[in-house]
Amino acid sequence: MPLSPSSSAQAAREAVARRLRELRKEAGLTVVALAAACGWHYSKTSRIENALTGPSATDIRRWCAATHASDQAHDLVVQSVNAESMYRQWRDQVRAGLRHLQDSRVQAFRETERHRLYSAGLVPGLLQTAGYAQAVLSVAANIHGLPAEESADAARARVERSRIIHEQGHRFVVVVEEPVLHCQIADPEPMAAQLGYLLTAGALPAVSLGIIPMTARRTHWPEETFHIHDERLVSIELVSAEVNVTQPSEVAQYLDTFERLRSMAVYGADARALILRAIKTLH
Repeated sequence: MPLSPSSSAQAAREAVARRLRELRKEAGLTVVALAAACGWHYSKTSRIENALTGPSATDIRRWCAATHASDQAHDLVVQSVNAESMYRQWRDQVRAGLRHLQDSRVQAFRETERHRLYSAGLVPGLLQTAGYAQAVLSVAANIHGLPAEESADAARARVERSRIIHEQGHRFVVVVEEPVLHCQIADPEPMAAQLGYLLTAGALPAVSLGIIPMTARRTHWPEETFHIHDERLVSIELVSAEVNVTQPSEVAQYLDTFERLRSMAVYGADARALILRAIKTLH
């Protein structure tokens, strides 16, 4: 089972903190002495060593200079930046607007040849129609206290980004749980349009759409929504944050988890039958 994303991010922070603490002890410095050498209050040293405060690049360079380990500063700065970027608060991301959030992901999508997407709650963004996307993003705007018009603009950006499924050079393997088809995130008409689009998208040569039936014998439990970009990056969506995992061993765990989930799904005519059944329940 993969580590929880929040645990992975915290573990990365703690690895930096642990190494800084080791450098201080190897130099024979107390918390107070290290703080004095760096020019800050000793409580800051304690917060950094306990991974409560992420050190800045300047903090790390001062720390390494004080412990006669300046040769390690660059690697620790890179490690710290990577750790902090793993965990990005949603409120920070949406501050620039929901459209900006959609546009910010375009490059990562275009650089990915093989997309693996899993969702237990909603239709993944790359397969969303305009009406469905607006309904989803309206909920997001409401949660984050943003103007209602934000959702319409962001929905257009999301649909525009989704055109990548028609471009050459990309493959999409999508696995969703059957309840996704019945989650009434939108009114009946846009829901029907969304389900109808799944029938169309699932038939595209570049798209493999699998649905895990509610009656399936589980060999793996449902997971949080995640998107694997080739074999290099996993993006996971939590309530409070988006977490990016790049550690090869953790990416490998997500790849293994995805294969377990994919093996429980049905495809082709069986998947279409589940979608058609969901459409009938709307009437």
